[in-house]
This record gives sequence, C-alpha cells and structure tokens, in this order.
Amino acid sequence: MTTSKRIVLKFPKSKIDQPIVYKLIKDYDLSFNILRANIMPDDEGLMVLELIGEDANIKNGLDYLKKQDVNVQPLEKDIVVNWEKCTQCGACVAQCPVGALYIKDRKTMKVEFDPEKCIACELCVLPCPPRAIEVKF
Repeated sequence: MTTSKRIVLKFPKSKIDQPIVYKLIKDYDLSFNILRANIMPDDEGLMVLELIGEDANIKNGLDYLKKQDVNVQPLEKDIVVNWEKCTQCGACVAQCPVGALYIKDRKTMKVEFDPEKCIACELCVLPCPPRAIEVKF
C-alpha cells in the first residue's frame, strides 16, 4: 500500500557529499518531497522530507538511512505546541497553509494540531502571541 511519512534527517558532515537521498529513489523505489533543506559544506546537513512509497520500501529506506549514520526522526517530534501556554487565540490557524492547526469545534474555539499535515513551514510560530509553538530542528 502506498503511503507517506514526514521525517527529519540530520546528516553528519562526513556524509553531506554522498548521494544518500538519491539512493532512496534508485534502490528503494521511493519518491519524496523536500519540505526544507539546509546543507552546507563542512557542516551538518538537515532535510525535512515527505517520503512516498510502499510501506515496506519506506521501512527499508529508513533502515538504509540509519545504517548511513543519518539521524532519522518523525517530523512531529520537532514540532511542539505548549498547550499550557496556548491562549486559544487562533492566530496560528489563520497562518497555517495546510490546515495542520485548525479549530474543530466553533463553540469552544479550541485550537487543534494534526502533526500528519504539518510541513514545518514555521508560519505559525511568529503570529503566536504567547510563543506556544516551537520548531526544534
């Protein structure tokens, strides 16, 4: 079954000049959408990807990345909403282009977060008055 998984990859500087991500296409039959990337010579690299493919291929591709000493973690671990600080003002909802932050019940106006939709664009961070949203790359 074709599925997608959003992940954060952190490459050690010894690996940034190698075609590691290319092998996900060639050897594991995966496609991907780059949501964010910061790769600099002689420095650690960072990529936020949405991997798309068969479940088994995604699992095998992630295993390959780990064997290459690439730190792999789900995107939702890097997006943190501090609900204790949140004032439920909805400023973040208006800025979220993919609907990851939304109001389900108009009576309560409670802000909800769906990490599966989040693309880590950070458009929600600045308009949040109490700074309750944090992206930890």
